[in-house]
Amino acid sequence: MLTIGKLGEAAGVKVPTIRYYEQIGLLPEAERSSGNQRLYSRKALERLAFIRHARDLGFSLEAIRDLLSLSDKPDQSCAGADAIAKAQLAEVESRLARLTALKSELERMVVQCAGGKIADCRVIEVLGDHSLCSADHRHPEPEPN
Repeated sequence: MLTIGKLGEAAGVKVPTIRYYEQIGLLPEAERSSGNQRLYSRKALERLAFIRHARDLGFSLEAIRDLLSLSDKPDQSCAGADAIAKAQLAEVESRLARLTALKSELERMVVQCAGGKIADCRVIEVLGDHSLCSADHRHPEPEPN
């Protein structure tokens, strides 16, 4: 059995995050020692490592919840997991496209800046007027929860 500190160390997750994952139900509530200290099993470590890896890959907590639910049913088709991973891949591709547009715009701004005075600075001018950008690279507004 692992204490919360040892669990966090083993999985590379901070203690408050572990408590949060318990609170929202991604991790089952820990057993308690006679001194009321949280104690975690090897299975809890494996689940936390799964969550950490999924977060590293950019999956949302809701997607991770769904993936964990699927992983608890090993005889089920993996179509659901595939669909979640494909949706995450599409999100990553969309972010990459936005980042590529941002990179191009920043490069264009820097090249066009003559390095003179601020009054003639293309960087300041473009930042002040989005219509001077070569592409729409704005980050979409997040949808309300």
